[in-house]
Amino acid sequence: MSKLSSVKRSIITAACIGLCVVLPMAFHAIPNAGTLFSPMHIPVLLAGLICGWSFGLLCGLAGPLLSALITGMPPLAYLPSMLVELAAYGLVCGLMFELVRTEKLYADLYISLVVALLAGRIVAGIAKALLFSAGSYSLAAWTTSYFVLTWPAIVIQLALVPAIVAALMKAKLIPERYPAAA
Repeated sequence: MSKLSSVKRSIITAACIGLCVVLPMAFHAIPNAGTLFSPMHIPVLLAGLICGWSFGLLCGLAGPLLSALITGMPPLAYLPSMLVELAAYGLVCGLMFELVRTEKLYADLYISLVVALLAGRIVAGIAKALLFSAGSYSLAAWTTSYFVLTWPAIVIQLALVPAIVAALMKAKLIPERYPAAA
């Protein structure tokens, strides 16, 4: 979205990085909430969609790193794969939203979001299999950890993220993607 200044993009990204610290703290009061809700994913996806791929990538790297340093969440054992996953989410979400132009806001949002969610999971799974858990990570473990256990988070992300972006556009807090002809 070229209409947002770099200052506004920076402020929105900083807010999203802050949410990467605050949201997990709220959700982790519930057992297994990190896996079930993946609260850090939403701000990263929003940063990519609203601010573009470079800011989404920054949020995907800085958010989990800052959260781990401040709160200990995610634990250091999970941090490397989360950095890869969330960086891919922010990057791919932003790139796809720049490239996809169906003339329908929700179609653009869902296409960008679904591709990013798949790409992030694939990239993180490959990183785990080849780098972080080399030789001990299986396709079954990947499927279970990135799809079976996290299906509630996927549903929440698919419901909330497009609605938030559309609401911000409607409220004129961010530029409309397809402004109505005057």
